[in-house]
Parts: sequence; structure tokens; C-alpha cells
Amino acid sequence: MLSKLFPYIEGYKKSAILAPLLVVAEVICELILPRLMSGIIDTGINGDGGFPYILRIGGFMLILAVCSMISGVGSVRFSTHASQGFGYNLRKALFERTQEFSFANIDRFSSASLITRLTNDVNNIQLMVNTSLRMLIRAPIMLLFALIVCFSIHARLTVILIIAVPLMGAAIGLIMRVCHRLFEIFQEKIDGLNDSVQENLIGIRVVKAFVREGYEKTKFARSNDELKEAGIRAVTRVVLLQPVMMVTFNVSTVLALWFGGQYVLGDTLSTGDLYSFLTYIINILMSVMVLAFALLQITRARASADRIVEVLDTVPDIRDSAECADLALPAAQGRVEFCGVNFKYVSGGTGDDVLHGIDLTIEPGEFVAIVGGTGVGKSSLVNLIPRFYDVTGGAVLVDGMDVRDYPVKALRDRIGMVLQNNVLFSGTIRENLLWGNPDATEEQITQAAQDAQAYDFISRFPDGFDTYIDQGGVNVSGGQKQRLCIARAMLRHPSILILDDSTSAVDSATEAAIRRSFYENLKGTTVIIIAQRISSVRNADKIIVLDDDHIAGIGTHETLLAGNAIYQEIYHSQQEGMVED
Repeated sequence: MLSKLFPYIEGYKKSAILAPLLVVAEVICELILPRLMSGIIDTGINGDGGFPYILRIGGFMLILAVCSMISGVGSVRFSTHASQGFGYNLRKALFERTQEFSFANIDRFSSASLITRLTNDVNNIQLMVNTSLRMLIRAPIMLLFALIVCFSIHARLTVILIIAVPLMGAAIGLIMRVCHRLFEIFQEKIDGLNDSVQENLIGIRVVKAFVREGYEKTKFARSNDELKEAGIRAVTRVVLLQPVMMVTFNVSTVLALWFGGQYVLGDTLSTGDLYSFLTYIINILMSVMVLAFALLQITRARASADRIVEVLDTVPDIRDSAECADLALPAAQGRVEFCGVNFKYVSGGTGDDVLHGIDLTIEPGEFVAIVGGTGVGKSSLVNLIPRFYDVTGGAVLVDGMDVRDYPVKALRDRIGMVLQNNVLFSGTIRENLLWGNPDATEEQITQAAQDAQAYDFISRFPDGFDTYIDQGGVNVSGGQKQRLCIARAMLRHPSILILDDSTSAVDSATEAAIRRSFYENLKGTTVIIIAQRISSVRNADKIIVLDDDHIAGIGTHETLLAGNAIYQEIYHSQQEGMVED
């Protein structure tokens, strides 16, 4: 774990080195002080050193105390700088890795879990680094050198510490072993709570529309209760450490006073030496207690580190092949071929093929429609073209080349896509449209908006293209959101344009106007549309009928209506609905 996370301290190594060095300086100052105080007691007060000796040694002690304070403040500053920088690098690496993930990778982890790992888990490790640079350096050094000094003062009294410290260490090891799995469960419950909150906030309008606030409160309470119980289970084990530590601490102190007092009365130990010995005992046992709590914090951080390393070690399913950089890319024409394609979802699926034996050719510039019942694989089919998922059998070709041989960016640069879930980002309308082409001119932006039938409503906003869109596009209607997403894709001027049920929220007249703009302003672009309405597809050059996992028919509206039972059923069901209306 450490070897995998250590590189993320890069850029902050100086602070990571200075912090423990200053801790060492602080400990040295603190270790000297009790011996100086012993001299004041034995020589300045009980001996013949008198006030001048007390003043001289006291002044030296004051200087050491100031040095200790400066070293302590410096170590805190540098350890904080190093840990914050480490957290920055780690969050950046995690975010960059998630940006490389395929849809399948994200399906495996879930967005809620990835959010927890980027925030809570990183914070736990960041805190562990801060603690390690100070407490894990300070405590062992204090323990070791204080033991040596104690042994030099009185070897027989040191036996108390030789017995106490291993007992405390055994208790620490046992509790750490129990707590590691409990902290893993605790982090998993945080994932569950985040998932509940995220789902509720995204779907808050649906919740209110169906008056399901009570249900959502119950669901949240269940996740919250599970998190609470997991936290209680972990903390109740952790708190066992404190009474064990305190009992050992107090018993050791009492024994040192009892036997040390006898040695003082027997003139084998001076009063000053007993004072310094007791001070060192307190330092030693406090160091062990601090070390114990630091190690428990590391135990929790280890659970978080395992989850973070799991993300960092995950190899994205979709990535450029080693040979793709050397391959010459074909000219962008818009030809799409499915050659014996099989596909199934590895994560979250039933294990059966969603698509099986798909053989299909779409010629450049064709307007192709895909229809079929719910869940027959229409979206899965088009998601294979930009390689959101990889086929599990066969091949998908774009312009004669297997999509797996393309650099991912080069492939997706050829494709404009409007997904089933229309997503707008917080920012202005212009900023959202520029996702399609960051270098687009104002004229091109305006033309794309007009082609998508979005210009009229944009111009009615007081700020026009500078109108601010809230996160998720909640301040525009569903139809407006769809048209903005279509405009964004059209601004790309792709060789292949895919619309996944992207006109369902607009009226038929607007939809017809959008289709006309495809013919007029995207000549040569291959347009693939998934639609539920026959009116949306009847003018397509080719209509593909999907049924379950296979193609059940290909043809024009007229040929399918004459000889394809599934298409006939869809058509007549919609005609009957229109008659009833």
C-alpha cells in the first residue's frame, strides 16, 4: 500500500523531510529538560549550587523550551503542507483515472462509491499522513531515548517499563486487528448513504411529483442507521484502548513512586533523579498511548487506502491499443458495419447476450432509424459505435477500421451523440454548446441552435446565449434541454450523428424541422436515430427493427409495414392511440 501511495508525495518531499526532522529536534529538547530539572533539585535546592545555579540552568531550560516550541510549530506547518499536497495529488490522480474509465468500470464501482473514495477516503489518508509525519516519528523516538535515559538513571526501576510497554503494545495490536474490517464496513456504509442522497437529489422532482418524501425519508433513515451502527461497532472497539492504556499508565506510575521512594529513602536514588525518572515514565507511557491512537487512525486509513488503490489499480476496459498510434486512420466518411456482433453487460447484467449475431451495414450519409420494444438493446447497439462498451464477440467497424484499433479520442471526434439522458452542465448556454466544438465561431453557434430549433427560445432569454444553466439543466424544460443537446452535437459537424430517443420531448412539427436541418445542413453525415414514434422514422432511408437480442427486420417504412409483423404491431398500436385521442 505504502509503495503505491508514496509517489503522490511528489512535489512536497521537502516538507515531508523537514517535518520529522523538526519533530526530532522537539523531542531532544524535551528529553533534556527533565535532567536539567533534576540538577536544579539536587544541586540548586538540596545542594550548594544555590540561586545562581538555579538561574543559570533555568535560563538554559527556557531557551530549550522556546526551541522545542519553535520546532513543534514548524513540524506542524510542514506536516500539514506535505499532507495537504499529498491529498491534492491523490485526488487529482483518482479523478484522472475515473475520467479514463469506461461505462463498465463506472458501473462496477458506482458513482456514489467513487465520490466517497475521492472525498472521505482521501481525507482519511491525508490525516494519516499528517499524523505519521509527526506522531509516528515523535512517539517511537521519545519511547526509545527515554527508556535509555531511564535505564541510565536506575536500571531496576526501568523493569516496570520493560513489562508495561509490551503489554500496551499487545493490546494495541489486538484492537487494530479487530478494527480493520470494521472500518472497511464503515466506509462501505458511507457509500450506501451517499448513494441514497445522490439518487434523491437527482430525482427530487419525481419524488415530489409522486409525494414519496416519506418513502425517501425511510430509505435514508435505513442507510443512516446502518452507518451509525457500523460506526458504533468500530468506535466501541476503539474505546477499549483508552481504559487499557490508562490502567497501565496509572499502575506503572504508582509502582515507580512506591519503589522509587524506597530507593530515595535508602540513598540509592536522589530526589531529582526520581523526579526526572517519573517525568520520563509519563513521557514514555504517553508516547505509547499517542502511538496507539495514531496506529488506530492508520488502521482506518488502511481501509480507505485499500479502496483508493483498488481504483488506481483498475485498468480501464476501454483504452488505446499499443498499435493504434502507428495505424493510418481512414478518411472520415460515416460508414458503420456490425460484423457478427455479440454483446452482454459484464457488471450488473443477467449474463445473457443483450445483442447476438448482429450483422448490419450503414452507408455514409444514410438516415437510419432503429425501432423496437423496451429493453431489446437499441441503446446498447449504438453505444458500441463510439466504443462506450466493447463487443464480447464480433467487431464494429467505422469507415472500414475496427473501433478497437482507433485511438479513443480520434474515434469519438468523428461521432456526435445525443444520449437518452440529456445532460447539461452548470454554465452558460454558450459554454454548453461549445462542448461540441470549443473553437466554434459565434456564427456557427447560432447556426447550430437554429438547426436544432433552439434559437427562438434562446433569443427570448434576457441574456440569450449567456443565460446561465443550473446543474443538470433544471431551469429549462425537457424539450429545450433536448434541443440544446442536439445543437451541441450538430456543432461538432460529425461524420456520424447518433440520437438516442432525443426528440421525445418535442412536438412533431419541431421534430420534423430538426430532421429537415439534417438533410440540409449535415449533408454527408450518417444519422442514426432511435425513436419510439413511427412519424419520426417513416422517412428514414433504412429502418432497423430489433427484437430481444437480434435484428428482426431491415427496410423502408413501406416494405416493413407490408411484411414485418413487429413493425406492423408498433405502427397499428400508435395509429389506434391517435384514433382514441
